[in-house]
Amino acid sequence: MTTIRLAKPTDVDAWMALAREVEHLFGPMAAETSFPNALHQAISSKAAFCAMAPVDNNSGALAGGVVISREFNQIVWLAVAQAWRGRGIGKALLEFAIGKLSRKENIFVQTFDASVPEGQAARRLYMGFGFTDFQRGGLNPADVPTMIMHLVRSSDETGGRGDAPMP
Repeated sequence: MTTIRLAKPTDVDAWMALAREVEHLFGPMAAETSFPNALHQAISSKAAFCAMAPVDNNSGALAGGVVISREFNQIVWLAVAQAWRGRGIGKALLEFAIGKLSRKENIFVQTFDASVPEGQAARRLYMGFGFTDFQRGGLNPADVPTMIMHLVRSSDETGGRGDAPMP
């Protein structure tokens, strides 16, 4: 079973490997100093979370990660390792991240534009949680067109989804 937990400094190498997997869509990260520096900052401020998948009766494999900004009520970074895609890891990370952000305010995420075939799974994931296109985000560092999506604030305590209150 996959568990989501706070990222720790000892997770950085696994995050860098994950970053290398998605650089063709996100832009350079692993060889840049800004990404590991930002990751260390997110870890120290308890804003980075790991989806850990069981491997040989040990929950040691980083299946995905998410970084949030409570200050801007934003999902800053979300990625799932290629080997773990299609198994609900992204859904679990997104649900967890939304639960850590304020539903009294709009939640924002910059993801792929609808014109990007490789970004369709990410867009479906966000739309499945109620996110809608808000404004064009321009080209990311990989020269991939992006879109700012938002999840409109909840008008009730159930997160606007009619289920139990989100954690």
